Amino acid sequence: MDRPHHPVLVAEVVALLAGKALVIDATVGSGGHAEALLESGVGAVIGLDRDPEAIRESSVRLARFGSRFRGIRARFSQLDEVATRAGASPVGGVLYDLGVSSMQLDRAGRGFSYRSSGPLDMRMEQDTEAGPSAERVVNTYSEEDLARIIFEHGEERFSRRIARAIVRARSRLPISTTDELVAIVAGAVPKRRGSPHPARRTFQALRIEVNRELEELAASLPQAASLLEPAGRMAAISYHSLEDRIVKRFLAGDQRLAVLTRKPLRPTEDERRANPRARSARLRAAERIQERVHEEGVA
Repeated sequence: MDRPHHPVLVAEVVALLAGKALVIDATVGSGGHAEALLESGVGAVIGLDRDPEAIRESSVRLARFGSRFRGIRARFSQLDEVATRAGASPVGGVLYDLGVSSMQLDRAGRGFSYRSSGPLDMRMEQDTEAGPSAERVVNTYSEEDLARIIFEHGEERFSRRIARAIVRARSRLPISTTDELVAIVAGAVPKRRGSPHPARRTFQALRIEVNRELEELAASLPQAASLLEPAGRMAAISYHSLEDRIVKRFLAGDQRLAVLTRKPLRPTEDERRANPRARSARLRAAERIQERVHEEGVA
């Protein structure tokens, strides 16, 4: 097994969820946050992940906690269903660590990284029910649809140029590897010194499209709020504005919740130096409000 990856904003997550009897980690990954929570005294953690490799790795990493940790393969849009089956309702906390994990990025065969050569996959679930891969998207979507998702999910200003270049390239040969796509995107985007990698936004857009990440998040947040006990807390770490906007609007708009983070918590300078992938992380949290007791139809 690979060396465990360091969780982002771990001290802040522990401070928010410390002392809870049961926490659902809806994106358990390799188990870093779950481990810190269990070590801090949280009674038990149920870890969800749609990636079977994540469930295997977190279960091995956290085996020393025995029955205090349970890993379950599921999308976080299935949160309520999983909690019901597990008899875990209400809960003291729900945690989301959104986006792609370091474990997935570091494995070239998963196709998530524009810095490694591998098959153009990007599916968090790699089985027959997982849906289309990134290879299928780039080779079958229309130019118009490619431009739309690269613009909407990647916030890429050169989306039309990139979509045009993809369609032109695939008319000669199918695009099947990450480095082939990187070369196509790099050739379509103006080169500027000091700018981020030219393929970063396109890869983000394709990953979000393949895994329906924004739809999954929007479906899951109301379920999390419903599962919380009074004074239970939900926390979400996002890495780009699309995720953060969904979380921010939901937490502010749900009358069952009191927002705990007027501004998102950000990694310290020390954490950003130690873990460059933490630099864009933003943590928002809210607490379930104590509901009024209704007696004989009168509040």
